Amino acid sequence: MSSQVRPTSAAHADLIQAYDWYERQSPGLGKEFVRAVDAAMAVIERNPDLLAPVYQDLRRVLTKRFPYAVYYHCPEPGVARVIGVLHTGMDRARLNPRLD
Repeated sequence: MSSQVRPTSAAHADLIQAYDWYERQSPGLGKEFVRAVDAAMAVIERNPDLLAPVYQDLRRVLTKRFPYAVYYHCPEPGVARVIGVLHTGMDRARLNPRLD
């Protein structure tokens, strides 16, 4: 069952921050990062229930090539709310305020 993917403003800010960092490392790398995140969001859109929850009802999709995860939950049927795009080395607890 497909779902509508709705990133929050905080998730969008995470994406922009990581994009900027990768672009500073090597021009064009930020665009590759965004494509990897887009692919992860496509997985969410196609089948949001595919992945098991990692904390309460919070799920994650790992990106290919980059050490990032897209965190989301499904607050209602047919909707996947992306609450964060975080480096896998970051503490997932920083997402707690975003769940409210």
